[in-house]
Amino acid sequence: MKENSYLLPLYKRLDVGFVKGKKSVLFDENEKDYIDFASGVGVNSLGYANKKVLKTINKQAKRVLHTSNIYHIKPQEKCAKRIVNLSGFDMKCFFCNSGAEANESAIKLARKYGNTAFETPKYKIITIKNSFHGRTIATLKATAQEDKHKYFAPFPEGFVYANDIKEAISLIDDSTVAVMLELIQGEGGIFMQDVLFVKELEKVLKEKKLLLIIDEVQTGVYRSGEFLISQHFGIKPDIVTLAKGLASGIPIGVMMTSLKDVFTFGDHGSTFGGNFLSTATCNKVLKILEKYSDSGKLKQNIKFFDDYLAFFINKYPNLFLQKNGFGFMQGLVLKDEKKLNKIINSSLKNGLLVLKSGKNIIRFLPPIIISKKEMIKGFNRFEEVLENLI
Repeated sequence: MKENSYLLPLYKRLDVGFVKGKKSVLFDENEKDYIDFASGVGVNSLGYANKKVLKTINKQAKRVLHTSNIYHIKPQEKCAKRIVNLSGFDMKCFFCNSGAEANESAIKLARKYGNTAFETPKYKIITIKNSFHGRTIATLKATAQEDKHKYFAPFPEGFVYANDIKEAISLIDDSTVAVMLELIQGEGGIFMQDVLFVKELEKVLKEKKLLLIIDEVQTGVYRSGEFLISQHFGIKPDIVTLAKGLASGIPIGVMMTSLKDVFTFGDHGSTFGGNFLSTATCNKVLKILEKYSDSGKLKQNIKFFDDYLAFFINKYPNLFLQKNGFGFMQGLVLKDEKKLNKIINSSLKNGLLVLKSGKNIIRFLPPIIISKKEMIKGFNRFEEVLENLI
């Protein structure tokens, strides 16, 4: 019996496995190198084998990995302070292990707020078509993609879907407690929301004392050039969720909120959440990324990356309609969706990792620290793939 015969068939795995990595490059068992424009689906913010992170992990592993939240965890306290300071928001943090868990926490917090802050309880949460918020039962139902709901009913009630932000505003009623959205939809096509519409939504919600929940699981941790893309939009959410890039590969999630006193003892928790290993690593990763951002190199490299994608749009008008997204979270929209898998598989064979989003979008999520040299090498390989399609 093959080893993969013991695994549930939940993933359509590409025909490659990696054994090591360095910076923004991965290597397979045959020492073939792959430029990484995927970063573990936006997780590996510092790429691979960062010496400072490895030193931090090793140092913490020699001391203590986990004790549970029954006891004080100093790195967790430092990590919460760092995340709040980087956000610029007056918030507190709850630590968990993934984006889905962070969003689940946000939903629970919103529900408690709706059941305690008003004379008539409010519980409905409006989300936007093609959103993706996780795979737990609640976050799956919050995900406004009907095809992902098959076979898993019954779901918890209280989720309402809007086609866009304008419709979301119109759907707010006496039972609504929050609107939850991604400012750039990750799985739903790298679609970026309009800043003015988002600001209008924020205004309406604040007037009604309702909540704005921003899912920054994929957009956060400098992927937009700012620590949070919410900062680029100039908004102040009531709840923000983070995960992916926080610890560059170590599982961690955070739900941060300005509702500091809604959750009380026993309302929520996580056995592994915010343990010594994850928060010590997160602290180091964020310290490195903050310094990198402050140096100006991040915005320079984002512009270089953006210009390269624009080049492909202009050079291959028969292949691409446009580019979507922002910063280091972008997608090239194909005219013919049948070419999507071919481009992804051909890129893999040519030593380049790219992702898909929706039915016709090639998604690019490189490590935040990717160098211009690595970008050039990767885009040269990408162009070779495109030339073979013409």
